[in-house]
Amino acid sequence: MSAFKEGDPTTLGRLYGRSVGKPLRAHQQTLVDNLLPQIAVPEEGPVTAEQLFGEDRPLHFEIGFGAGEHLAYRADLLPDHGFIGAEPYLNGVAQALSHVEEGRLPNVRLVHGDALQALARVPDGALTMAYLLHPDPWPKNKHAKRRMMNDGPVRMIADKLKTGGEFRFGTDHAIYLRHALMVMRRFTDEFEWVASEPADWQNRPSGWCETRYERKARTKFLHEVWYFRFRRR
Repeated sequence: MSAFKEGDPTTLGRLYGRSVGKPLRAHQQTLVDNLLPQIAVPEEGPVTAEQLFGEDRPLHFEIGFGAGEHLAYRADLLPDHGFIGAEPYLNGVAQALSHVEEGRLPNVRLVHGDALQALARVPDGALTMAYLLHPDPWPKNKHAKRRMMNDGPVRMIADKLKTGGEFRFGTDHAIYLRHALMVMRRFTDEFEWVASEPADWQNRPSGWCETRYERKARTKFLHEVWYFRFRRR
């Protein structure tokens, strides 16, 4: 992994684990072969609403969308907004493509690969919302620098959000929670924590759907889940 250079999150190297799991089902492979090229974010050039959707519109970016349930839910909820999702795990991309197909969602664009590389090409101040839900916690201390909630990525998210834009972060991992809040304390000039009482981070906010991962964490592993909203100052 390449060394981190302060101020350049794209030098962090790979922040995720495996990128391929079990073999795709036939229809999933068809979607990867045929639908993904139609809605993939171009590999070069600025990533803007005009380039992706042909017009200026509010732009959202989800880092590591898992199976794409939240991304599809938000895109269906806000059809006049544009949604970008980045995920390195091919099986997750295939599942997201199924949601796009089933929901007939023309306002979704996908990145199969590194989220930070794509986010770096978004113009500063262009995003209305950014999402980081249940990221890989990298729980060992020696892997802490690989967590997405670190100064470099958070600085980039702050730069890409417009004033008044929102960064949503969720986790069910207590170690990651403490680490993330420690990081966010260094960004009080950039972000206002949208909370006035414990219920604000203990209960899922409006417009934030429960994914299968979250449901499993809550019901099978009996994890508490925390929800955070930070507004760009």
